Amino acid sequence: MPVLPRALEIQGEISAIRRDIHAHPELAFEENRTSDVVAAKLQEWGLEVTRGLGKTGLVGTLRKGNSLKSIGLRADMDCLPMDEANEFAHRSTSPGRMHACGHDGHTAMLLGAAKMLSETRNFEGAVHFIFQPAEEGGGGAKVMIEDGLFEKFPCDAVFAIHNKPGVPVGHIVTKGGPLLAAADRWDIRITGRGGHAAHPHKTLDPMVVGANIVMALQTIVSRNVDPIDSSVVTVGFFHAGSAYNVIPGDAHIGGTTRTTTPENREMVRRRIDEICEGAAKMHGVKIEVEHKPGYPPTVNDVEQARFAIDVAAGVCGEHAVTDNTRPSMGAEDFSYMLEKVPGAMVWLGNGGGPEAVSLHNSRYDFNDMAIPFGVSFFVRTVERFLDPKAA
Repeated sequence: MPVLPRALEIQGEISAIRRDIHAHPELAFEENRTSDVVAAKLQEWGLEVTRGLGKTGLVGTLRKGNSLKSIGLRADMDCLPMDEANEFAHRSTSPGRMHACGHDGHTAMLLGAAKMLSETRNFEGAVHFIFQPAEEGGGGAKVMIEDGLFEKFPCDAVFAIHNKPGVPVGHIVTKGGPLLAAADRWDIRITGRGGHAAHPHKTLDPMVVGANIVMALQTIVSRNVDPIDSSVVTVGFFHAGSAYNVIPGDAHIGGTTRTTTPENREMVRRRIDEICEGAAKMHGVKIEVEHKPGYPPTVNDVEQARFAIDVAAGVCGEHAVTDNTRPSMGAEDFSYMLEKVPGAMVWLGNGGGPEAVSLHNSRYDFNDMAIPFGVSFFVRTVERFLDPKAA
């Protein structure tokens, strides 16, 4: 079945909601207006609405029949702390706030699916529409889970859409297994003994130690990670010294690691510690390492990813889907939900080709032409997963 006719009929209405949300962006855990808009629409369409999960998060629920089977559909609501450079009518009205990642589109598409499913109810079981705060670094998915998301709203599977600039509109791609990486940060602080640059033998030079550490970090991926896997260790800064003729007493190095499996994530962390321990002994300095864990890798359940791409093929056509897309080293906190419930995230084409404006760019905008495809995918996912004939 191609794009659902009703999804085309409501495209204007859903686009207007999307543009209103875009014009009024809100940061992590501050999505009060957005939550109000979402809750009002869900209640208007007859859904049960539960608010307050993850502070500003909410869940809308549709039920039909006596089946205990259930499905979760997730969208994120927050914006980024940046100024918008676009000049169209629905540009951000809040300085330093912008929907530069398409969460306005994700929220609008899930609302469109809720509207359509409330009209047709061609399913047997429960559908939980999860509107999540604070994806952009706040870990809103984790907070919702800690607030009892899946205890209060049990799901047999959970699905999400993220838009993908560069992928043609009307195309959906994904893969089973790791789709996005874990994103962690770390700080290395070296305490040596400073002194006059003319008398280096009287110092314990943290610059030399730091330079050795930076080079050693490059061996973690090249000599510890299977070449088939994807991992990144990047040094983002190296702060030390302020004068031409002074060897500083300390240095501060910081960076990020991206890994696609829990095993590689732990291995990279361990190797950073071991490299620093060895450098401290070798050079006689003190080294402190602080790890700042971010989101875990986003790992699609293989069976559910296969199911999702089969649904997508029915919406977009076989020619417009891919089940082995290349993973991204970006990160997503939908990963927390996938740790609890089997499911999958798919990427929906936002268009633009090779010259597409990227996510987190001040001139990005979600493509409203993608809305009918996203809405249809959500609706058909529910109807297939909660098929009354299979109940």
